[in-house]
Amino acid sequence: MTEPTAPTSPPRRPFSVNWGILLAIIAIALAAAVWLNNRDQSRGVKTDIARKLAEFDASIKESRILARNADELMRQNLSRIAQIENQLSGSKEQQQALESLYKELARDRDQWTLSDIEQIVLTASQQLQLAGNVKAAIIALETADQRLLRLDKPQFTRLRQAIANDLARLHATPFVDQTGISLKLSAMTETIEQLPLASAHTKKPAKDEKAKPSLTQDLLSEFKNLVQIRRLDQGEPALLMPEQEYFLRQNLQLRLLAARLALLSRDTAGYQADLNAAGKLLARYFNTQDSAVAAAQSELRKLAVLSAAPKLPELKESLAAIESYHQARQ
Repeated sequence: MTEPTAPTSPPRRPFSVNWGILLAIIAIALAAAVWLNNRDQSRGVKTDIARKLAEFDASIKESRILARNADELMRQNLSRIAQIENQLSGSKEQQQALESLYKELARDRDQWTLSDIEQIVLTASQQLQLAGNVKAAIIALETADQRLLRLDKPQFTRLRQAIANDLARLHATPFVDQTGISLKLSAMTETIEQLPLASAHTKKPAKDEKAKPSLTQDLLSEFKNLVQIRRLDQGEPALLMPEQEYFLRQNLQLRLLAARLALLSRDTAGYQADLNAAGKLLARYFNTQDSAVAAAQSELRKLAVLSAAPKLPELKESLAAIESYHQARQ
């Protein structure tokens, strides 16, 4: 038997590298590496994106909360602004009402003040016309001017000027002291009983004389009454009985009283006539050599030249200014 022959192996080929496959493998490996890298990067990016989205969502939520709070605060502020505007509007209306009321009160106050000033000026005019009291009229006008000064209103300037002009005319008016003259006449009336006559029948004993006069004094007194030395170049004094002396003194006192009444009545003619008549009585019936009689005559002459009713100005300018102000307000 023949021995089987062993199969012959194909002849070995020499080892050769398939570069295409190798490149393909390498490309695949690189692609896998790149894919893995990209996948890791993509995961990282996704993680970052997710984290950032979470942060963004949180920020958005916080922003929404802040926005809601801001909206709520805005609504509250708008409500407060609306309330303030309402209060401001009410305050404006109240202010306008107060201003209107103040203006009305100011006008009423001016009107009241003007009415008071008018009454004062009318009173001063009545004092001038009825009583001739210049001093009282001056005081009244000065009081009116002081009230206008305290107001300090320009619309009263013309009225103050008119009052100042009337005051200047009153100050320039001759002053007659009726009270002083009346007191002087009253004092003179009381001394009439003590004035000695030109021809006295008896000499009255002094009031403080208490002791009874002696016989020698009685004889001397009787001798003086019997023997009188008189100057021939003078007129003979009128001889009066004791009862006539009483009526003479009463007549002189009545003349002085009538002069006082004429003075108060502002009757210059009657005042001067009564004083001249009283002076004639003193010169004719009383002892003009006596100092008291001479003093009375001198006083009567001084008083007789005075005017009981000097020409007084009228307050027309002040009254006209008040009337024009009334017309302007109407």
